[in-house]
Amino acid sequence: MAYSPEDCTRDPVNQPLIDLRDRIGFARLGIMNNQVWHEDPRRLVFTLARYKFVSKMLRGKERAVEIGCGDAFGSRLVRQEVRNLLVVDYDPLFIADAQARMIPPWEYEARVHDILAGPVEGNFDAAYSLDVLEHIPESEEDQFIANITASLQPHGVLIVGIPSLESQAYASSASKAGHINCKSGDTLKTVMEQHFHNVFVFSMNDEVVHTGFYPMAHYLLAVCCSKKEAGDF
Repeated sequence: MAYSPEDCTRDPVNQPLIDLRDRIGFARLGIMNNQVWHEDPRRLVFTLARYKFVSKMLRGKERAVEIGCGDAFGSRLVRQEVRNLLVVDYDPLFIADAQARMIPPWEYEARVHDILAGPVEGNFDAAYSLDVLEHIPESEEDQFIANITASLQPHGVLIVGIPSLESQAYASSASKAGHINCKSGDTLKTVMEQHFHNVFVFSMNDEVVHTGFYPMAHYLLAVCCSKKEAGDF
């Protein structure tokens, strides 16, 4: 293919960048993360780090589902590591945005679903939910978790990410208004142990995931394995 001078980069190694731009255009941020990029760019790094953690924990899983995907901008990181991915959110606007930005080879299914209304149809060996539980009233959190686990295989994995209760002293007023159910690390572990035999809680500060002291964590990630059946409670 012949290129005119204005279409060529000075270093030929960069020419595939121009070819990709001309072939599929520029990728764009999702509705939610567009705001993040404009108002607090560092936060986008933290969000993507959470998705990277999930992707590495779920690597090789056959079927995974994301609960409360929002604009699903970070979901591609998980799709990179699992064979089949379904993302759901109760807001049709976000699902439409996710579908509009989907391109090969990163396709996945995006579906409107309110998890408080019932389980997601299907049978999954992994599920995850980031930045959702803190928006669920405490009176409904057991139903939230139960509806997710209902679609999991007996030895399936659930990962839940949530801002720590201690971090709320530094949260914006807008965040505090929506974060009605933040938890400390020990409390999150206790809640998840009502539904799973094994729960491992990690601390997170900025983009670093570690096993440090829960009260000093800004964010918490609970990895839950082997769901409890009715007779196990």
